[in-house]
Amino acid sequence: MSTPTKIHLDESEMPTQWYNIVADLPEAPPPALHPGTHQPATAEDFAPLFPKALIEQEMSAERYIDIPGDVLDVYRLWRPSPLFRARRLEKFLDTPAKIYYKYEGVSPAGSHKPNTAVPQVWYNAQEGVRKLTTETGAGQWGSSLAFACAQFGLECEIWQVAASYLAKPYRRTMMEVWGGKVHPSPSAVTEYGRQLLAEDPNHPGSLGIAISEAIEAVVKSEGKAKYALGSVLGHVLLHQTINGNEAILQMEQAGDYPDIIVGCTGGGSNLAGLMFPFLGQQLRGGQKIDIIGCEPLSCPSFTKGKYAYDHGDMARMTPLIKMHTLGSDFLPPANHSGGLRYHGMSYHLSHLYDLGLMRAKAYGQKDCFEAGVIFGKQEGIIPAPEGNHAVKGAIDSALECKE
Repeated sequence: MSTPTKIHLDESEMPTQWYNIVADLPEAPPPALHPGTHQPATAEDFAPLFPKALIEQEMSAERYIDIPGDVLDVYRLWRPSPLFRARRLEKFLDTPAKIYYKYEGVSPAGSHKPNTAVPQVWYNAQEGVRKLTTETGAGQWGSSLAFACAQFGLECEIWQVAASYLAKPYRRTMMEVWGGKVHPSPSAVTEYGRQLLAEDPNHPGSLGIAISEAIEAVVKSEGKAKYALGSVLGHVLLHQTINGNEAILQMEQAGDYPDIIVGCTGGGSNLAGLMFPFLGQQLRGGQKIDIIGCEPLSCPSFTKGKYAYDHGDMARMTPLIKMHTLGSDFLPPANHSGGLRYHGMSYHLSHLYDLGLMRAKAYGQKDCFEAGVIFGKQEGIIPAPEGNHAVKGAIDSALECKE
């Protein structure tokens, strides 16, 4: 029987555990360092920002971590998400390659981000936290956190990169409908934001700046708020593996297995969520996979950055993380509209890249947008600017297969 175009799992087949890549790595990633002492960061160092349960997940080496029942209940609003075979795109490219894509656009916020927003909010709520702050670029993460906060009755305050705040008012409206309070970043409501606006009233902002503002708000809340991050850290990538765990079951249904996995990389959660479970199988003796992270030429942290300890934010308040970085003071060009604007990269993915377990390609946004238009015309789904980087990588891989 030929592979169906849509491969669905029944709700009862949804995985009930996240997968932790650390359990199968040949060596653990380098530890985060305290920004003052430069000694390995402890659980107490993270406590002002995150609840205890998330800190434990960040430092865990357990292979599987159970997903709480309340989180599964919210996941069921859209999960399991479908796996599609891109037959029309294959035909258009005249390639013998079989192209599959996992479609996370079925979530309430339209992206993969609620996979971690929902558990982050739940764990905070369990520990009595009533307010979360965060940053967002294009707005996918901010809208996901606002949605999750609405599910569990928490306040949500968001700093959105000014260039995106002005260019994408509808995404801001989504956040506000779900109860989020949104500021353009840099903003006049934080000391760091006011300092930057004094230097440049039309500052376009960056994710590094927005992170600094969100953290400053937590520091000044006197323990009344915590911070939530949409990518980069281990617990975030862990939560995203619900996607790859589903994909493994769906590929089994299709009677197939990937030779190549492609994902877009800004902070790392999109690619990691899909490929970690497959890479785990490889590390435990399974089939080898070519893993490709597709990043923007405007923010090429893998292909142009240094592998070094750096801060995650521009004001340098966060712990130091060893990652591929362009420098915490990096500002993407103002005309870069393709998303994936972060100066650094997940320390897990940076470690995998350093070990040679994955590779990276950088693409210009015009080429990515053109690939997205081809995909939209053939498959009927118009990808987000960020996702277009993965579409471009997949098309290139399929054309190489043809050659």
